[in-house]
Amino acid sequence: MQWRGRRQSSNIEDRRSGRAGKVGGVSIFSLILALIVWKVFGISPETTLGVTQTITQNTQTAQAPANETADQAESREFVATILADTEDVWTPIFQKLGGTYQQPKLVMFSGAVQSACGSASSASGPFYCPADQKIYLDTSFFKAMRTQMGITGERNGTELSRQDQAADFAQAYVIAHEVGHHVQTLLGISGQVRQAQAQASQAAANNLSVRMELQADCFAGLWARHNHERTQFLQKGDIEEALDAAEKIGDDYLQHQARGHTVPDSFTHGTSEQRQRWFYRGFESGDIQQCDTFATRQI
Repeated sequence: MQWRGRRQSSNIEDRRSGRAGKVGGVSIFSLILALIVWKVFGISPETTLGVTQTITQNTQTAQAPANETADQAESREFVATILADTEDVWTPIFQKLGGTYQQPKLVMFSGAVQSACGSASSASGPFYCPADQKIYLDTSFFKAMRTQMGITGERNGTELSRQDQAADFAQAYVIAHEVGHHVQTLLGISGQVRQAQAQASQAAANNLSVRMELQADCFAGLWARHNHERTQFLQKGDIEEALDAAEKIGDDYLQHQARGHTVPDSFTHGTSEQRQRWFYRGFESGDIQQCDTFATRQI
């Protein structure tokens, strides 16, 4: 996949460890300001820190953490480029739909993170929080994709360059999938699903979750199609790489790996076959109308 040399998004919040000027996760500037406000105005430091942390996070957008390694810098640049690509694809699609695409923020973190949806660790994997409309990503997940899931980037038994070995398009697919959940939020789909799930049985709620995840996969495929049309970024084997990733994160694949058997009623993301099929459907059609996973009986 060709990704270098294109625009990088400024909608990145880099919260990875190593940023200078932090005291227990709070910047020194924020701490000093909180103490001044407490002495002058009598406002508690806790209240002030809540505000200044938000300000600090917003002003730190797209800034590199201190002591950033070459690999970390490459990860940041890659993520910022792919996020920019999603912005450049979804903006005109929303315009055609008569709406405005509101760009999400993407938070890069390491170890653990606090979101408006609660705290999460790296073990949770990448996720989207509709409450703050942010995508949360620990890039160590990409390493896990390559090692634990066996997504190596090797194609037809041929050893590839370092960039290709990183399974870069599989990583782009993951980001595009989470952006797909943001699209669902903007279109009102997520809210409708959560409302329906609150009144449904567990099995029915799980089925709705599967449909929402498969739609995000379809949106990721749609993004890949439109982005290739505008940048010619895909290379031979990239789509197969994404399909391989979709297989390795299917509910049936993961359950069989962990338990030796599957429990279909407990699926929340879809089988390997479903995830591959809906991603490819989005890629092949490039049509958002073809991604309506809620309108079909058999998903």
